[in-house]
Amino acid sequence: MLLSRQAFATNFVICMCILGVGLIQFPQLQKLINRKQSASLETLEKEIKSENIRLNFLQKMPSFGYENFIADLVYLNFIQYFGDDEVRDKTGYSLSPEYFEVILERDPRFLAAYRSLSISTSLYAGMPERAIALSEKGLKSISPSVPEKSYYIWRFKGVDELLFLGNAQAAQQSFATAANWASKFSDPESQFIANTSQKTAEFLSKNPNSKYAQIYTWSMVLNNHADQRTQKRAIKEIEALGGKIVTTPEGAYKIIFPPKD
Repeated sequence: MLLSRQAFATNFVICMCILGVGLIQFPQLQKLINRKQSASLETLEKEIKSENIRLNFLQKMPSFGYENFIADLVYLNFIQYFGDDEVRDKTGYSLSPEYFEVILERDPRFLAAYRSLSISTSLYAGMPERAIALSEKGLKSISPSVPEKSYYIWRFKGVDELLFLGNAQAAQQSFATAANWASKFSDPESQFIANTSQKTAEFLSKNPNSKYAQIYTWSMVLNNHADQRTQKRAIKEIEALGGKIVTTPEGAYKIIFPPKD
């Protein structure tokens, strides 16, 4: 009975410690958001440094078996950080990969995090190497079936490799792996991803420097539940490469490709 009470007390203390970290995190981030209109750039940069220190602490602290809880908590922090356009316009997005260092270290099977990683770290922070390195590390803990639809991670990685590093060979391998993983499932979505990823991989293997391949990859960014800023960037890139955007009555984007190069 005594051991049972001690075990309960230990778990309770652990839960309270982790909850305490969360309670520290949210007020600090909210404080930064609330002060954004009046705060100077110097003050905002100090707040960013303070947030970075907290993220480093979360990365190193023991999890006591609450890895997923910590990952979810930090992901919510990231959403607040990334969505604060006014402050990000002043300070940039340099903390984006630091959030995902914590998130994916704690929960490498957090599928939604990889999409946010690609957009925030490659597109906005301008650190595609960090995004790819984090993806590669996370993929060591992932299989074709765990998590569900894990083939998307290879597609996100392929997008970063092609569009931001210009590494068509690495992108071709990533899309080929995405096709292979997706082909193991019979549902329509998986089969669609398998077919389109295979076509992309084949096209890149034959014509790695093609504008057509770049337009197609930007169209994936555009239609991948992107926010307005990402959509505008993708449309701008597609048009610069010679493509045209048509919006369907349903609100989807249709790409008109230029003649193949």
